[in-house]
Amino acid sequence: MHKHNNGLKTAALFGVLWAVLLGLGAVIGAGMRSSAPIWIFALIGVATTAYGYWNSDKIAIRSMAAYPVTEAQAPQLYQIVRELSVRANQPMPRIYVSPTMNPNAFATGRNPKNAAVCCTEGILHLLDTRELRGVLGHELMHVYNRDILTSSVAAAVAGVITSVGQMLLFFGGGDRRNANPLAMIAMAFLAPFAASLIQLAISRTREYDADEDGAELTGDPLALASALSKIESGVRQVPLPQDQRLVNTSHLMIANPFRGGAMTKLFATHPPMRERIARLERMAGRPLA
Repeated sequence: MHKHNNGLKTAALFGVLWAVLLGLGAVIGAGMRSSAPIWIFALIGVATTAYGYWNSDKIAIRSMAAYPVTEAQAPQLYQIVRELSVRANQPMPRIYVSPTMNPNAFATGRNPKNAAVCCTEGILHLLDTRELRGVLGHELMHVYNRDILTSSVAAAVAGVITSVGQMLLFFGGGDRRNANPLAMIAMAFLAPFAASLIQLAISRTREYDADEDGAELTGDPLALASALSKIESGVRQVPLPQDQRLVNTSHLMIANPFRGGAMTKLFATHPPMRERIARLERMAGRPLA
């Protein structure tokens, strides 16, 4: 799996993220007599992220107003998810449907035993069985690859950097006799920005992984490529509102559910759809018909 060294890229991005955090700590240590309040504040951010990780399935499902469905209510969903779970030798996740026409799907849960898969009503109407199978393969691989843990750790470190940067501005650098003012200003403003970009890069890398591994699980890369093409068009027609609860869980979805724009693309949690489709076409050895 991971034909594009995405696992290595994720590790490298984590290394840069930790380097930013250590660099920020070094600047603070040189310029403040006590950094204890900052780190206490940062630990609160870590605790909040840990709570979010432990309850990621409940938070995401609640944000999408999703409801559980039985096999009698959604036989096609159950058939596909059961087949892919058996093929991956993993337990059957819980299945939900969200009452929105925005075509999207997500899987969440801290491990395969506590996983949930959710499809919107929009994606169920938009895709055929083969395309839906490709999407569900992608989503299940997010759980099997422990991407919820990866994104939670990235969010925790990025949150610490942002919190420390904000506190650094608030305290104004402490003992300025030992501080480099330019370094303080640069770290206070640039470190949180860099942390956010690295966090987004990690998220995009995991999307590529899920595309590739999901295509291997289903054995049908072009099914997912076709689904992504339809989803992109569908999202443009029926975008989700920029509600903060939806923004907080949008990184879990197979496609950015909001209306795109120049700044939105810069801070997108998903890689460009065109590039995702091109990679899947290369896996299949031929372009999408």
